[in-house]
Amino acid sequence: MSNKLENQVAIVTGASSGIGAGVAKSLAAEGATVVVNYPVASNKDAADAVVAEIIAKGGKAISIQCDVSKEADVQQMFASTVAEFGTVDILVNNAGIQKDSPFETMTLDQWNLVLGINLTGFFLCAREAVREFLRRGIDLTKSKAAGKIIFMSSVHEVIPWAGHANYAASKGGIMLLMKSLSQEFAYRKIRINSICPGAIQTPINRSAWETPEALESLLTLIPYKRIGQPEDIGNAAVWLASDDSDYVNGISLFMDGGMTLYPGFTTNG
Repeated sequence: MSNKLENQVAIVTGASSGIGAGVAKSLAAEGATVVVNYPVASNKDAADAVVAEIIAKGGKAISIQCDVSKEADVQQMFASTVAEFGTVDILVNNAGIQKDSPFETMTLDQWNLVLGINLTGFFLCAREAVREFLRRGIDLTKSKAAGKIIFMSSVHEVIPWAGHANYAASKGGIMLLMKSLSQEFAYRKIRINSICPGAIQTPINRSAWETPEALESLLTLIPYKRIGQPEDIGNAAVWLASDDSDYVNGISLFMDGGMTLYPGFTTNG
């Protein structure tokens, strides 16, 4: 542990499992106090398990329930965090879902649910974070920046994905939301960037890796020939949240083993 994030408070949305849990653990390992957000009551046990693991390793964490698509919930989560810890220094906008469907049978509810969590939820959380960063200003005892926001996007902010129009649209929206906000608030020393995972071994995509046949098929899309792990994303989040990346603002950091290198052309150049 190098304590790159010592005395900083981080909110990680959708952190009860998968990438969010991996990010929460990585931030805590570098000294951050972490709010492990979970969406509904049924996720509480999983969120509390992440908190318990962080505490067992000497870190600090609490869990807070919040549906990020609901403005009042988001405002309450930030208010509770500030009341408990004094401020928020880092936001990792990670909560996201898929509701896949052929486009011609996709319902408005499927569209609105995915956009509501994946895009509107990012807007609501980022807005509260920016408000808190502007209220507090820079504290040089903790960081050169007034605050850091990390958007969890996807390779599908640039790779079209048939059958997943709502998801891909949400990630494309995240890309320009992130860049617009980073442009708007850079002079206030608020750094905003995205991580764009490729195939990461989490429960949400279990069918893509749980059998040898499925994994072999998946690896044809990954030049580096391994599936990513949550800690890969966690390591990137630590870097983007720390002063090691102080001159980094408005980037989409692709963590994909080369998935965006058009691997189908490897032998067809």
